[in-house]
This record gives sequence, structure tokens and C-alpha cells, in this order.
Amino acid sequence: MLITWWYLYLAARSIAKQCKYCCCFVSLKMASILQKLITPLFSGPPEPPRNKVTVVGVGQVGMACAVSILLRELADELALVDVMEDKLKGEMMDLQHGSLFLKTPKIVADKDYSVTANSRIVVVTAGVRQQEGESRLNLVQRNVNIFKHIVPQIVRYSPDCIIIVVSNPVDVLTYVTWKLSGLPKHRVIGSGTNLDSARFRFLMADKLGIHPSSFNGWILGEHGDTSVPVWSGTNVAGVNLQTLNPDIGTDSDDENWKETHKKVVDSAYEVIKLKGYTNWAIGLSVADLTESLMRNMNRIHPVSTMVEGMYGISDEVYLSLPCVLNSGGVASVVNMTLTEEEVAQLQASANTLWDIQKDLHDV
Repeated sequence: MLITWWYLYLAARSIAKQCKYCCCFVSLKMASILQKLITPLFSGPPEPPRNKVTVVGVGQVGMACAVSILLRELADELALVDVMEDKLKGEMMDLQHGSLFLKTPKIVADKDYSVTANSRIVVVTAGVRQQEGESRLNLVQRNVNIFKHIVPQIVRYSPDCIIIVVSNPVDVLTYVTWKLSGLPKHRVIGSGTNLDSARFRFLMADKLGIHPSSFNGWILGEHGDTSVPVWSGTNVAGVNLQTLNPDIGTDSDDENWKETHKKVVDSAYEVIKLKGYTNWAIGLSVADLTESLMRNMNRIHPVSTMVEGMYGISDEVYLSLPCVLNSGGVASVVNMTLTEEEVAQLQASANTLWDIQKDLHDV
């Protein structure tokens, strides 16, 4: 009897052992490639992005901004938002397929603004496109209604973000964004005359036969028809051009340097006439602003900011002045020494914008 129980015990152990090996084999066989390849050492939630950038609007300008930001390696996550779902998905996939050549590990897109959560910087390019021959100021009312949907959603999901407004007319829409967002004014920035100044520096430098970075000059005020060229501050290697030609920029200038500023004002209209839209220069300009903000550079850019109380301007308007940009947004404004005529032009630019802003509805 004892021997019989002993044999039963040994048989049971043998079966249990075989089952154990069998289970281990089955378990190993059922494990995925991922489970076999990688052994996790941490099982918490994934780390949130620290340098996330969102681009609202995937039109020509929005995608130029997105690509320029990606190529400068400024973001650890890029989010795209638009109401056109097919185009949005197509643009996302196209960028994702180029991930091997980029340093941004995550590119996402959705029409739902939850995809923008935890953004440090939100670039707004959405809006109706400027038509050939159409003034930027004529665009305003058509775009305000669009912004009433966009801005609250941005702030809901990224309450600590900095917003860069690119949509035209950029100065008025930056004001609208500030009003709708409830954010402090230093965290709502318009791309402003950063591009106008770049165009000015290129055209002036080209005429002088030097690189644009070697010519120093500023365009202030409105991004558009009433922009103000600061001729009194133009210089090359510290040599002030107005000392060489006191009439520079005036009607009495024999060299007709004033024509250069006219080309700056007309350049967007000309490009639109030739190719239907502008995108690359503004995309590069926005990436430059994004870099100064992301990398806390304290670099100076002519961007649209709240100018009430400056240069005798009493209305709440956004205009471009030289601003110090860092990780907090607009840290400070440089008080440029302007001539009386330049101040008067800046005030006229402010009045032009206020005449439109004061009639806006639901802002």
C-alpha cells in the first residue's frame, strides 16, 4: 500500500513538472517581439513633452513653419491641428515618414485640440487666405470669427503656453488673441515685422553688395502698408548710413533708397501674384522666433507686442517694436531713439489699426 502511494506521488510530481515546462514554453511562445526584445526598467506613465510646439493650420504657411521648426531641432513633439481632416492626416504622415532624418521623436495631428495639450509654444496660422491685391487689413473681420473658436481651445489645453500669431492681419489678430485668451500680454506675440525687417535687410544688403546679417536696419509698426522704416538707425559695421547721406529714405534723396522700403511693403503682394501665396520666408521667420523663445536666448526681434503708453500711443494696439525674447515670452522692449518723423509714422500706424479694432465685435 505504501509503495502504491509512493508511485502515485512520483507520478504527480512528474506531471506537475511537465506542466510547468509546458506553461513556460507556451508563455515564451505567446510573448510578442516587443516583449522578447525589450525589458522595461520603469513602469510609470510616459514622460510628458518638455519642448512641445503646436502649429494650428496646415496650409502653406503652417507647413512652412512646421518644417522650419523641425529642421532647426527645436521641439521634442510637434502637434498639427486643422479642420481639414484628410489634408491634416496626409501632412502628418508625410512628416512622420521623414522621421529618420529629423530629431523630433513624436509628430501628431488631430482636429481635436486635446492633441495640443502641454504645448510650450503654439503657432497660429489658421485663417482665410489673403487674395491677390487684398490689403491685410481687409482680412480682419473674416478671421476674427475663426479665432473665437481657436484661441479658447488653445488655452484650455495649454494654459502656460506662449502664442505666436502669424495669421493676417497679424497685429489686429494678435490683439484679438490677447483679448480672447486672457493670457498676460508678454505671452501673446505677433510675428509682426520680423519678416519685414528681414526683407529690408536683404534688399538693402543686396544693393550694398554685402550679406543681410551685415546690414542692420529695422522696420517697426504695422506688418504691412503703414510699416515704419527706421532710416535713422540703418548702419553697416557701426557706420550710420544717415550720416553718409542725410537725405536717405526721403523724397529728396538722389539715390532713391526710399524705393527699398516700398519694395518691402509690396513684396508680399508681388510673391502672391507670382506664386499664389507666401510661405517659406514667413516659415523661416517664425522658426527664428521659436528658437529665441525655446532656448531662452534673450535675442532682440521686431515683433508685435502691446504698445499702449509707448511713443505717445494711448490706445490698446499691438505693433512691432524691438523686443527681447526669452523662455517667458517678451521680456522687455528696447526704447529706440527715433526721429520725430519716425515717431509720427509709428503713431499713424497705431491709429490705422485702432480704427479697425474699435469696430470689432465680440472681442
